Amino acid sequence: MSSASVSASQHKAPNYPASGLLSWLVTVDHKRIGVLYLLSALVFMIFGGIESLMIRTQLWSPFNDLYTGMTYNQIFTMHGTTMIFLVVMPLNAAFFNLLIPLQIGARDVAFPRLNAFTYWIFLFGGILLHVSFFFGSMPDVGWFGYANISSKTYLPTVGGDFWGLSLQILGLSTLVASFNFFVTIVNMRAPGMTFMRMPLFTWTALITQVLIILSFPVITVGLAMLMFDRTFGTNFFNPAYGGDVLLWQHIFWVFGHPEVYILILPPFGYVSEILPTFSRKTIFGYAVMVFSTCAIAFLGFTVWAHHMFTVGMGAWANAIFATATMAIAIPTGVKIFNWLFTMWNGSISVRVPWLYAVGFILMFTIGGVTGVMHASVPVDTQHQDSYFVVGHFHYVLIGGALMGIIGAVYYWYPKLFGRMLNEKIGVWQFVLLLIGMNITFMSFHFLGLEGMPRRYYTYTPDQAITFWNRAATVGAYIQAVSFVLFFFNIFITMRKPIGTEADPWNARTLEWSISSPPPEFNFYKIPQVESLDDFWHKKQKIGQSAIETLTGNEHVHLPNPSWKPFSAASALMLLPIGILMYGSHLVVPAVVFMAAGLLMFIWQSIAWALEPAE
Repeated sequence: MSSASVSASQHKAPNYPASGLLSWLVTVDHKRIGVLYLLSALVFMIFGGIESLMIRTQLWSPFNDLYTGMTYNQIFTMHGTTMIFLVVMPLNAAFFNLLIPLQIGARDVAFPRLNAFTYWIFLFGGILLHVSFFFGSMPDVGWFGYANISSKTYLPTVGGDFWGLSLQILGLSTLVASFNFFVTIVNMRAPGMTFMRMPLFTWTALITQVLIILSFPVITVGLAMLMFDRTFGTNFFNPAYGGDVLLWQHIFWVFGHPEVYILILPPFGYVSEILPTFSRKTIFGYAVMVFSTCAIAFLGFTVWAHHMFTVGMGAWANAIFATATMAIAIPTGVKIFNWLFTMWNGSISVRVPWLYAVGFILMFTIGGVTGVMHASVPVDTQHQDSYFVVGHFHYVLIGGALMGIIGAVYYWYPKLFGRMLNEKIGVWQFVLLLIGMNITFMSFHFLGLEGMPRRYYTYTPDQAITFWNRAATVGAYIQAVSFVLFFFNIFITMRKPIGTEADPWNARTLEWSISSPPPEFNFYKIPQVESLDDFWHKKQKIGQSAIETLTGNEHVHLPNPSWKPFSAASALMLLPIGILMYGSHLVVPAVVFMAAGLLMFIWQSIAWALEPAE
């Protein structure tokens, strides 16, 4: 049942320009910002996907001279950096924006203009990374930028500077946004929505924000130290002058391993919402799922050095981190069994989102098993820097996180856009994606066992790895066909008229109680929550009348559109552009302009916050 429309005279909704690009440049609506994150991440996914095909094409045959070694290094660096920081993270950020206020019964995020600001600096940071292409010096240090490979001595081009500064900007966007979402969840829940009544996606989002707040300052400091080494001649990572290259590894992995859970915890939440809906059951062991997520977050900060078993830390350090790595498998395994028990004896409806949720469990389990293997120091020593590790990583973050995200797109697309994605295309896409991922990433494991190092751009015929490299390449192109179907599905669906009912899946959480797509103000009346899955229980009592009908004359206080977030982000971008392209003489004017833009932005946000609601 679709909700009735509401006239502008009944609610004080934002005065958006009627249509066009302008309305998106000035928007502060969390749903529109979520759409911007989603579209930007999908565009960057195309770049990252093309880069992956370039990698696999180079490795099709021995002694392939399609690229030089330096060009190959640049390609895999851009691929890894793009997929992690510009695809998976912003796709999760898109769903944070789109769903958190709707799931907790709020009309907006805590800081709407700050929310818009974080999107624009994310976009500019991603563009800055790719601008290095036009200078003929893309970064070639891997997504982890190990010292001293990333030093000026071994990377004299500006590619390393583009990489470091763009990651700092992307980190600033992520960190500021995480405070916004954290405050939103803690302070803006609907009456009656206690923490133990929150949807599991909201729980995983909350814990993800905690991980970001605790881990991103670490990499920010590390990148600042790297910038000082490269720009001002300091020696934090230069052993010749008392620096330590392992210091960078510790800094990076103290951030890098929680980053894995920053990427994977939101898909845990998507799957935890999808499976109960299509199993017609409450999630099995809700409290256990919440506490296991908290345990994963805590243990995620205790295992960083299992990436460093071969650097000579010593037996005691290796033993401690090996034990912690084994321990983190326990709460992760609990989740897998809870998902399986949720489906057990359920009335399962086999739809595309459910397929992706099940595919996520399969792929993540395979990746998790190979990850636990690396808790054994001798095994990890054998697999270190081989394609076995690449296979494990891709099973978790592509087979796991990305498959969960695509399932979320299919599940929430009708709610957000008022249209249903094509089910037949969705099934074909899922089948091709599952086949392609397993061919590619399982081949990586065999390549690693045969001794192929990661990051090598060629190999010899006598290494007996040609077959598995060709199998991996075939699997990569099958995945590419799958994603072409995905984008085609979105394209043809967006040409259809809006007409999806408010609750097409017979779902359980509050976002399905309002119209599809939601109005600017989300809820006509803030809901009163009485239990977990409150909307589901109300439907059992009063039927479809539980879906909100928008009538009445209550005023809704929302911020008006503003140029300030976009202009403040543009001002902020002048600083790295000045440093990279025009030299230090532009730094002072850039700082002045940036400060003026930020102050105007902050003042408008304070003025809106102090404005009395009508």
